[in-house]
Amino acid sequence: MKISFKGLQYFVLISLLFSSCATYHITTQSLVEQLANTHKENKKLLVIAFPFFIPFTVEGNSLSEIKVLDINEKEKNIFVTNHTGIRITKKDGKRKTFYFNTLILKDSLVTGKVDHFLGVNINPINLNNIEKIELQN
Repeated sequence: MKISFKGLQYFVLISLLFSSCATYHITTQSLVEQLANTHKENKKLLVIAFPFFIPFTVEGNSLSEIKVLDINEKEKNIFVTNHTGIRITKKDGKRKTFYFNTLILKDSLVTGKVDHFLGVNINPINLNNIEKIELQN
């Protein structure tokens, strides 16, 4: 049985992002408003796999905390870490999952990265095509 590297990469990402985590949601308008006062920044990450210490740099937003709604529609602030995942469901039913700290909003397009290490970008998503936004922390 042959498993592609990209398929394995997506499986690991989705497993890590959505295993036993709380799920929150946010409206597109709220996301845009909260990202309005942010800027792009380079984030330095360190992967420790003893005896190796591998530094990585990833570009993303400067948001450190975000207001979301829980399952009971109660507002909650969650801290954004390099493990915070975002899943965007488009109006055509397709979903994109990536890391929230890599999300960048530019010219009504949402972009981000599927991973922190190889820098695999998602295809840009138009804000008008977004049906639902979910965050996992």
